[in-house]
This record gives sequence, C-alpha cells and structure tokens, in this order.
Amino acid sequence: MKALVCVEHGPPEKLVLQDLAVPEPGPGQVRIRVRAAGVNFPDTLIIRNLYQFKPPLPFSPGGEAAGVVDAVGEGVSHVVPGDRVIAMTGHGAFAEMLVAPANAVIPMVGDMPFDVAAGFTMAYGTAHHALKQRARLQPGETLLVLGAAGGVGLAAVELGRLMGARVIAAASTDEKLALARAYGADATINYTSEDLKERVKALTGGHGANVIYDPVGDRFAEPAFRAIAWDGRYLVIGFAAGEIPRLPLNLPLIKGAAIVGVFWGAFTVREPETHAENMKELLGWFAQGELKPHVSARLPLERGAEAIAMLMERQARGKVVITMD
Repeated sequence: MKALVCVEHGPPEKLVLQDLAVPEPGPGQVRIRVRAAGVNFPDTLIIRNLYQFKPPLPFSPGGEAAGVVDAVGEGVSHVVPGDRVIAMTGHGAFAEMLVAPANAVIPMVGDMPFDVAAGFTMAYGTAHHALKQRARLQPGETLLVLGAAGGVGLAAVELGRLMGARVIAAASTDEKLALARAYGADATINYTSEDLKERVKALTGGHGANVIYDPVGDRFAEPAFRAIAWDGRYLVIGFAAGEIPRLPLNLPLIKGAAIVGVFWGAFTVREPETHAENMKELLGWFAQGELKPHVSARLPLERGAEAIAMLMERQARGKVVITMD
C-alpha cells in the first residue's frame, strides 16, 4: 500500500510517499481501505513535532478518514467487512490502508459521500462540543466566529445558526466572508481592513458578543476579547495565525467573562458517552439536510504535502481532503 510518511520532523515538503506492508488488525481493531482523509490544523503541527501527541517516527499524518471496512480483529462486532465507515485516528490516515481501534470507527449515514465524511468529524465535532458543552450557547445569544471560513470556523457558523444564535463571522478576505454568509452568518467583519473590536460593538449595539469562538489566536485575540459581553465565554480553539496570545487578565475580571479551553480530542477520550451522543446528533442533522459540509479542495495522496501547506498558508475554505481514488 502507499502512504505519505513523516520520516523526519519538518515542513510538509519533507513528507515522503512510500510503499508499505498492509497492516494486520489485532484484537479490537478494524482495517479500513481509505477512500478519503480530512486535512486538519493538527496535521500542520504533528509533522513538525509541535503537537500535544508525538507519535514515534516514522508515521503517517492524518487524523480522520472515511472508507470501507476491509477486515476486523477479534472482538469487533459493530462493523463488518464492506461497511462504509468514518475513523478518528489522531494520525495514520494519509495511507491507502489504515488500522484503527474499533471504538474510533463509526458507520457512515445513508449515502454520505466519502470526501464529505472524511472531513466531518473533527471540524463539526470540535465546533459542536465547543458551542454545546463548553460555551452552553443559548438561542438569541450573539456568537462571534474568528477564522470563519476555515474548517472549524465554518462549522461553527453553521452550527451557531442551527442552535439559534445570531452569528457574526470574521475573516481576512471578502471572499471568505461571502462563504460564511452563505452558511448562515448574519453579519460579517473583515479584520484585515476593519477594526474588529469597534465593529463587534457596533453590530451588537455596544453589548458585545456573548460567545467568541477563536481558532485563530495571535493579534486578533485581544481586540475580540475587548468586545465580549458581560458574562461572555471566550472559546480557545487553536492558534492558526501562529502566535499564542497573552491576554491581560484584568479583561475577564472587569467583563465577568470566562476563558474556556476546548480540546476536542481529549474530550472524546475522557467523555466517550457524551462524544457518542454529540456524533449521533451531528450525523442526524446531516441526514436531515441541516448540515452541508463545504469541501473546497480534493487532492490525491501524492499531493498530500501540498494539502497540508494549504492549511499552513491559510488558503483553505471549509475542508481540504486527500482522496485515494
């Protein structure tokens, strides 16, 4: 089988396409013939040894995949060979074959396309957990989404609308903001050309945003937080813009606001029952036509390094997916 392999830590161009032996599933494992794999921001970190989880070299990046069950190990009964499934793996998905723990594999719903399924779990799972469990977003509240056209940002725009919030989308270009409006944003802010804090205040009549969803970090964090409402919740999703911000702690004090960390990967391990309920709800919404994931780019496995670079350079709109066809 072919796999995109990290043989030494570094930028995407150091990844190597290799022929590897087909892995055998052990007890409690599932082997999947991968049809598509989602590209996510953690992939940009794990290849540079900057992520929380540090798999030993060599390894394939890729934290989520969709495909067909090829074989199952002893004790696996919820899926059988031939089933169409989604797998959440942490790493290893940028390969034609993947062995995953059975508890990380779930059946796909209906006729969900493989490319859509491959980019569904991490983006929507992160946004849903952030808004539902961490922010406890309520109908009628105002949600500010930074990086609103990226994978997790666009999912937050769509879910915020579905959960009854007024959504303000912020991004760096008018093209990105047009996509956010198409996915339900009520108002938009171009934070390259507009003052983020002042625009949020103007759009909320001086009240501020009840919930701020921030996968960007860097220089955008403080002006966004300065526009938070009383009793607001600032969700720390990630730092796609590069630098981890340092917020003055007098700000949450005078705003009576909370800074709330969102680590979806750890949540899925620590609270598997709640995670399973979340995925059931998300897949149900997809089956009902309430969620329409946006896949903006599909690249073959041999161009996987280019796919990762697209995220590093903040060129992605919605999801970028690697396909094996």
